[in-house]
Amino acid sequence: MPPSHPTNQPTHTHTRPSHSQPHHPHTPLLLSLCSRRLMGNLLKVLACSDLEHGPIVFLDFEHAQPTEAETAVWNQVSAVLEEAHGILAELQSYNGAGQEIREAIQNPGDLQLQEKAWNAVCPLVAKLKRFYEFSLRLENALRSLLEALTSPPYAPMQHLEREQALAKQFAEILHFTLSFDELKMTNPAIQNDFSYYRRTISRNRLNNQQLEAENEVNNEMANRMSLFYAEATPMLKTLSNATTKFVSENKTLPIEDTTDCLSTMACVCRVMLETPEYRCRFTNTDTMLFCMRVMVGVIILYDHVHPVGAFAKTSKIDMKGCIKVLKEQPSNSVEGLLNALRYTTRHLNDDSTSKQIRALLQ
Repeated sequence: MPPSHPTNQPTHTHTRPSHSQPHHPHTPLLLSLCSRRLMGNLLKVLACSDLEHGPIVFLDFEHAQPTEAETAVWNQVSAVLEEAHGILAELQSYNGAGQEIREAIQNPGDLQLQEKAWNAVCPLVAKLKRFYEFSLRLENALRSLLEALTSPPYAPMQHLEREQALAKQFAEILHFTLSFDELKMTNPAIQNDFSYYRRTISRNRLNNQQLEAENEVNNEMANRMSLFYAEATPMLKTLSNATTKFVSENKTLPIEDTTDCLSTMACVCRVMLETPEYRCRFTNTDTMLFCMRVMVGVIILYDHVHPVGAFAKTSKIDMKGCIKVLKEQPSNSVEGLLNALRYTTRHLNDDSTSKQIRALLQ
């Protein structure tokens, strides 16, 4: 059972409906927060499937534990998420081999400097390979979650209510993805190191020399990694492609089953961020950032999957509200998220997108 409200917080008289009870079509959105811990600020969220009305869904982002039916998928995804913190830590400490590469380029005849640069780049490329391979595991984890959260016979809202541990994992994947891409976008050393590595491999291949490092990152792997790191937001691109592929391969599953799940999560995060009485209770700034990243992540996935996207008037996501709540935050904390909306969405530049929304993102 979730903890009760502290006495100094407002309480609601609404009761959470059981799965067997029909939902009233005009139940208002409810949201209450009970804990001051990081994820605790997301403890109790009652949200609607669209902006004005819809069924209530209770999302427990702190204490959600997998039910027996969730356990198999939860274990699979948990194994992937356990690696996520280490991946972010490695990326955050990635300094690159810029100095060694510059010295080698400026002194092409100095074999000692060439070897020094090569020895500096190789372990970094091995690290970049691990990041890329992790994106493939993350893609599989997302697919498993989408299958679980959209499968018949339950409607999307019922899935979010019944499978809260999986909904929490879905949010954590998006949080990691946006965190990874923000770090990548601000670190040009990644592409510089990998470009030097590929040039050196090509040069030695022309000279009929095979370097030992090629055994770990062969030409085929290097081509795939090159495409991955050429993206401004590679992890988000991976998830967007995976979501689109999931929908196209499951032709008997209504697209709305996927998009309603995404739009609901966007709605929850937006309301938490834009409502002063809830936002002021956040004592940890990471909670705000978590909400913003999850919100942006589900918007982008929605935009890639929905036929008309997230920016059309018929969208179930309040894009003006979402963008405004981002722009109210310090620019250094949200510029990467705004860039993700600008450059990784599919429908922003469609004729159906209002001038107001485009202006907000300029």
